[in-house]
Amino acid sequence: MDEHNVALADKFVDVYQNLDKQDLSELKNIYHDDIVFEDPAHRMEGWEELSDYFSRLFDAVDYCSFNVIEQVCHEDIAYVQWVMTFQHPKLQSGKSRLVHGCSRLVFAQGKVIHHRDYFDMGQMLYEGIPLLGPIVRKIKARL
Repeated sequence: MDEHNVALADKFVDVYQNLDKQDLSELKNIYHDDIVFEDPAHRMEGWEELSDYFSRLFDAVDYCSFNVIEQVCHEDIAYVQWVMTFQHPKLQSGKSRLVHGCSRLVFAQGKVIHHRDYFDMGQMLYEGIPLLGPIVRKIKARL
């Protein structure tokens, strides 16, 4: 196991668990300039594009925090399991929502060069939409 990459994974966890929507500057310290970021709805290439995405994302929410449950590091790859708590004014009248997810990170040159998030978009978004939420929950209950 590469101790340097374990330290990078620890730094990633620390940054995310201490994110402040008013100051996202610490993110620059963990992401490579050529970062590729993917989640179920987006793909960004390069730090500038990712930085703009995070700024828009955090401007749209009233609150957002991450609680890391587990992390595993092997060579230049890490997996981080997390729970995100967030409040969006247009979802469930701004009530707190929980989303369980996992990030796959690839390290290069001392930073994260690829970040892929896996989470349930229904849990994050669709279930919080007034007319759509009950339908999505009913479908999930039948599966």
